[in-house]
Amino acid sequence: MLYDPLYHPYPSKRSLSFASRGMVATSQGLAAQAGLDILKKGGNAIDAAIATAACLTVVEPTSNGMGGDAFALVWTKGRLHGLNASGTAPASLSGHDLIKAGHQEMPQYGWIPVTVPGAPAAWAALSERFGRLPLTEVLKPAIDYAEQGYPVSPVLGQNWQIAYTKYAQELKGEEYESWFKTFAPQGRAPFIGEIWRSPDHARSLAQIAASKAQAFYKGDLADRIDAFSQKYGGYLRKRDLEDYQPLWVDPIHLHYRGYDVWEIPPNGHGLVALMALNILKGFQFSAKDSIETYHKQIEAIKLAYVDGRKYIADPRSMEVKISDLLSEGYALERRKLIGQTALLPEPGTPPKGGTVYLAAADDEGNMVSMIQSNYMDFGSGLVVPGTGISLHNRGNNFSLDPHHANFLEPKKRPYHTIIPGFLTKDGNTVGPFGVMGGFMQPQGHVQVLMNAIDFHLNPQAALDAPRFLWVQDRHVQVERSLPSHIGDGLSRMGHEIEWSANTGLFGRGQIIWRNDKDVLVGATEPRTDGVVAAW
Repeated sequence: MLYDPLYHPYPSKRSLSFASRGMVATSQGLAAQAGLDILKKGGNAIDAAIATAACLTVVEPTSNGMGGDAFALVWTKGRLHGLNASGTAPASLSGHDLIKAGHQEMPQYGWIPVTVPGAPAAWAALSERFGRLPLTEVLKPAIDYAEQGYPVSPVLGQNWQIAYTKYAQELKGEEYESWFKTFAPQGRAPFIGEIWRSPDHARSLAQIAASKAQAFYKGDLADRIDAFSQKYGGYLRKRDLEDYQPLWVDPIHLHYRGYDVWEIPPNGHGLVALMALNILKGFQFSAKDSIETYHKQIEAIKLAYVDGRKYIADPRSMEVKISDLLSEGYALERRKLIGQTALLPEPGTPPKGGTVYLAAADDEGNMVSMIQSNYMDFGSGLVVPGTGISLHNRGNNFSLDPHHANFLEPKKRPYHTIIPGFLTKDGNTVGPFGVMGGFMQPQGHVQVLMNAIDFHLNPQAALDAPRFLWVQDRHVQVERSLPSHIGDGLSRMGHEIEWSANTGLFGRGQIIWRNDKDVLVGATEPRTDGVVAAW
């Protein structure tokens, strides 16, 4: 039978998913089902989240991998815990050295933007603290898919082809050969529906599982990473891996119209979403699909983002307190800047004082919001030979401005774009949510939350609704599904509107919320191969 797996001529409606025993929502059906299988084997939501996350490194390698970073928010026993598993810059790399070598900005590919990967450490830390099943059992689905293969899904295949075309043009040099051997073994990206497998990936996952990630940071895999780096003039060394530890952190939150919105604190930019909501809560919105609503959302996001880009960094380097950026007084001052025309945003002065997302829940009350990423597509273009480990390029987010809080320094964490979200009300769980997609992420959080809280859309409709992406200055990209009269009206207010048919620009979200009948309600992203696996 002949058909185009990416051709959808008619509008499609996804229904909400309901369940009482457990639920996993993510951008790949095989990964979601893997997490649900772990629940059925007696694991809890944390085990399911780890299984799903590890599986995603195999079944969605265009967005994340063993060589990337991860963040998680975990609700268990009446408390929310935060895990920051973002990596640090190598001890031998500094911005001053790069400036002396003639660099004016951080490169996108190669060894310079490679920071210590944090994802394997995140799996081990979550398993050790909250998991019920052995890591060897939890990672088995991922190992099986890597070894035996799986058919490439539609959006994954499309993104793989886009990345392959880019990498074939950009990656020149012997050090990149392993990437092509691993992810383009037939001299091309795998076709949609074609089986792809990576035995090297399977062996590395098995070592990570058996050693509780010690093989990655102190053992054989660490040795392989070190040798590869030294051979091609990289900066990452085994001692950087040995010294690495993920951080347990206290989540930050904002009270918004009766709900508490939770994010991971900096170096992540979940703070941007909270700052934008803090500005927006001073307005009253009567209708979602109105020019005025979109205008105020765009303006608030602009103001929050320019502050975020100036002030957010490794918390040890931040010169501004989170509490100051989230203060009512500062929100009021920023809110006053929003008028009837699009502004050119400038940072304020506060008072002194490629990514995957998954959500998991079980019938014991545990809920997990987790996100991991290789940053841009497959990352740096470097795959450690014989391992399937695709090293990320998260260091690209460092600044080479010596006066900037996010200036590259040894053992420093960069400004980070991946952010899991969580919602509570009156001290009780509503549940995890997230929208992946680089600098779209806090913008997606704001739009999806307002859809649900301000405009009372169900979780699926909150994800389905048209989105915008503020790019810079007055430039805003909007989806084709946005009503034309709103786009035209925003243009008249001074916004430079660009209509885009590329839905991948606008993020990919998942939601699992618990209703007042203690039933799980799940929704998944229509812009990708998303699935809610329910039990």
